[in-house]
Amino acid sequence: MEKLIAVVDDEDDIRELVSVSLKKAGFKVKEFSGADALVRSLSKALPDLIILDLMMPGIDGLEACRMIKKDERYAAVPIIILTAKGDEADRVVGLEMGADDYVTKPFSPRELSARVKAVLRRGAPAGQKDGVEIKAGDITINAAKHEVLVKTRRVELTATEFRILSILAEGRQRVFSREQLLDSLWGNEKTVVDRTIDVHIKHLREKLGTAGKMVKNIRGVGYKME
Repeated sequence: MEKLIAVVDDEDDIRELVSVSLKKAGFKVKEFSGADALVRSLSKALPDLIILDLMMPGIDGLEACRMIKKDERYAAVPIIILTAKGDEADRVVGLEMGADDYVTKPFSPRELSARVKAVLRRGAPAGQKDGVEIKAGDITINAAKHEVLVKTRRVELTATEFRILSILAEGRQRVFSREQLLDSLWGNEKTVVDRTIDVHIKHLREKLGTAGKMVKNIRGVGYKME
């Protein structure tokens, strides 16, 4: 089944450029000229991924990202921010709001399509067969259901958070450097900074609650799960 991508940008030419590129890559596309319309539509039809501009009239992209990621009905939908604001500080703010990736304008449509595919791939951890669960302490990870439980409490994670947790759980006691985690998430498509991983780990720990202490920071090296 074709994946549905929501493209949100107030510039008609940008929306058209992104939409044409995604359709050529085999995706279905629904366009929105503002975040207000996107948010209203989510209860009717949930996209598989959202490409979201930041600077728009009405609800801006950061506020829309925050709203979506705080609503457990929509929190698992991946978001790629597409914006002219390319400073590292802007990237980190976007990631702190729950975005899974960040692409700056001007951009390559082919690269954006590759990023979309990379983010969607994170939903199913490599090496884990459908239906097989990974257990680590109070944490249970099910790839087939894209579900994480802490004891009996369901935890809503973004695609990137889910992938990081799965990598750490599958390689328990092994220390993964930030570079290794970036390679696993983005591969050759990555143009992100090391702080990206730190932001996602911070969110992951918060969402896991008391079980978050299992994710350890090995100073000067990276992260591991005990």
